Amino acid sequence: MTGHTTGRIPFWPVLIPLAAALVLIIKHFGVIQTSSLHGLLICAVALGGAVFAAVHHAEVLALKLGEPFGSILLAVAVTIIEVALIVSILSTDTPGSTTVARDTVYATLMIVLNGVVGLCLISGGWRHREQAFRIEGAAAALAVLGTLATLALILPNFTRAVHGPYYAPVQLGVIGVASLALYVVFVFVQTVRHRDYFVGTAPLADAGDPVPSGMVASLSLVLLLLSLTAVILLAKAISKPIETLILSAGLPQGFLGVVIAALVLLPEGIASVRAALANQLQNSINLALGSAIASIGLTIPIVSIASLVRDDRLVLGISPEDMILLLLTLFVGGLTLGTGRTTVLQGAVHLVIFCIFLLLSAVP
Repeated sequence: MTGHTTGRIPFWPVLIPLAAALVLIIKHFGVIQTSSLHGLLICAVALGGAVFAAVHHAEVLALKLGEPFGSILLAVAVTIIEVALIVSILSTDTPGSTTVARDTVYATLMIVLNGVVGLCLISGGWRHREQAFRIEGAAAALAVLGTLATLALILPNFTRAVHGPYYAPVQLGVIGVASLALYVVFVFVQTVRHRDYFVGTAPLADAGDPVPSGMVASLSLVLLLLSLTAVILLAKAISKPIETLILSAGLPQGFLGVVIAALVLLPEGIASVRAALANQLQNSINLALGSAIASIGLTIPIVSIASLVRDDRLVLGISPEDMILLLLTLFVGGLTLGTGRTTVLQGAVHLVIFCIFLLLSAVP
């Protein structure tokens, strides 16, 4: 890793987690209420700030650790936020809460594989005409992603032990364990066995992006934990009001999953596009595919445990039109990332699919 070390940390990533914690304390004593518009806005702003702060500190640690550990850390941090939002909604017992895990995981896949990847390819291709990456790593990630997506979102529609888009309890338990095991194996391959498959030729840090010192990295770790804690508690506070707003606007119940996924993926999406513009497409691919794999490989086991403990039916199977879009996305992704080189054309194809996904989410 190149670049000099720095002992400085920006002011805002330190201030925002503390401000979010202050908002939680004020809410605990009843000074603000999420039932009022201004209280909801304060909590939402604090939540958004905590998300950005969490990802910033994850990026600092990523810069210290190097690739592909940095991408894994970012993916896990974002997935923790996503799981916190899902579990907080599952615990409300509101109508449709049993579908939020499916809707969020599906939305995450579509946003990452079409929205984020599309923006990365079209922005990077526009600036650099053609970009290269390691095909071995992308192929391995797509194989894992296709398997996890099929097991979690498609297969439940065709099992016969339980009628409907559900798994029987024993099936749900096995699928949860299998998803987690496959994710662990993928991380092992990515970090130990075949790490070179996921490392690009461009350096992660340069003179304008110095390597953090040990003190800065340690402080970022503490602030990352504080930010994630704030996200979990704030998410639980605003989950029900957001769902009420979505339903009152006449949008489908499943649109809540799109909102959750977009909220937690926004900072990571920005980081991916910035990497592509800097001609570090390998880092963008690691972030995007790693986030999608972590979303299924970590979310499904956790929500499966929560569902089994609460004795709830966890809806996982997606609708036929969603299955078509998901299979189209995986097919196009295999073609796009199957050559090791990309242009703006591949980015445009992914963005078209993403626009259709948004259309069908708002107007089924």
